[in-house]
Amino acid sequence: MTALDLTARDLAAAVRRGEVTPGAVASETLARAAERNPAINAICHINPELEAEAERVTQRLAAGEDLPLAGVPVLIKDNIWVKGLRVSQGSRLFADHIAPEDAESVRRLRNAGAMILGIATCSEFACKGATNSPHHGITRNPVDLTLGPGGSSGGSVAAVAAGIVPLALGTDAGGSSRRPPAHTGLCGMKPTYDLIPYGPSFPEPVWGISVICPIARDMGDIALAMKVVAGVRAETPATLHIAASPDFGTGQVVEPDVAQNFSTVIEAFAKAGITVRSAEIDWGGIMGHDILPLQFAGLAQAYGDVWRDTPEIFDPMIGKQIETGLSLSGVDVARAHQTSYKMRTVLRAALDRYGIIATPTTPCPAWPADLSAPETIAGQPAGPRDHAAFTPQVNHAGVPALSLPCGTTRNGLPLGLQLIAPAGQDGALIGAALAVEPLLKDIA
Repeated sequence: MTALDLTARDLAAAVRRGEVTPGAVASETLARAAERNPAINAICHINPELEAEAERVTQRLAAGEDLPLAGVPVLIKDNIWVKGLRVSQGSRLFADHIAPEDAESVRRLRNAGAMILGIATCSEFACKGATNSPHHGITRNPVDLTLGPGGSSGGSVAAVAAGIVPLALGTDAGGSSRRPPAHTGLCGMKPTYDLIPYGPSFPEPVWGISVICPIARDMGDIALAMKVVAGVRAETPATLHIAASPDFGTGQVVEPDVAQNFSTVIEAFAKAGITVRSAEIDWGGIMGHDILPLQFAGLAQAYGDVWRDTPEIFDPMIGKQIETGLSLSGVDVARAHQTSYKMRTVLRAALDRYGIIATPTTPCPAWPADLSAPETIAGQPAGPRDHAAFTPQVNHAGVPALSLPCGTTRNGLPLGLQLIAPAGQDGALIGAALAVEPLLKDIA
């Protein structure tokens, strides 16, 4: 086992004890990125100052600073600013954009002793549930290179899953920090809205729902990252109550392996003494795709003029979203805002009733890398957002959620368990996830 095979917390502890130097970690990280990234295309830019960052961490340790992420290499999604690095939102429109300053989350990672390896691929403007774009190409799933990792935080999760870094930052405006980890056997957490400052950054297509998110191999590293970037500490539950919903009240069909896995997980919880009950959620007929006009209109507002002048530089799927946004009326957008508010009201009321709610993270495992969405789910034709049926409601409610690895399909593809908690209960959610994580490791 080498330094990069350790958890972020164990690696930082080894660095603090002097068992490995930040410079040695930086060298190993660069070598591993050079070896493993070409197959998966998870990293679009390497930080040329990584070794200099390692030297600064060494100097800070020598000066007696206590650094919780000492010498830990991290990767940052291509829509989060890292000062001096090329950050493009996966778009040829921003191919030459150099971030003028660090996002606050990046600054906090640096303050804790982390070293920025570079920038992770994402779909254009982080507005697609797969990680591919004309600018950076296709990102592949390390579990199976014929498959994709999902999106839009696919580069961040692929790099962690490939063992290049133990920790990465992604963003989540509809499930991007939960579905890709579910497809790659990782943990990812979407915090309560605005718990972690989002900028400085690019304008967001849909303000009020996107958040900065840690991605790691286990919940211990998620807990450490959340302590560093959000000041949140895990809260150990005295007792644990979980309300289960196999389809989140949406009526979305799920793959048989997903349904069986979720049933097995809930049975394991009950056998372990966790109080489990069914969660009944009535969305009043609203569907996840009903809020998409907000994204389309936001993209049109930000990039509609450029699209009209130079459509060839855009991902065709994003161009279609922009064109749809340009055709929307004010009434259409107002209707989507009302739907967003209703989602928030329904989910927050359910969380008030039940506390923590559990669902499958996704209704299906990973799909072929050259597709932006699965063509079928459970043998039925799938819409472009059916794979995301259980995640965007959380964003519109502004509440925290996370995904834990919970076994695999019969073909060995990773699956995820989503846990959702009331707003502001991030510490309690992390504590609950830490408590159930050992129960999930033995589930096939």
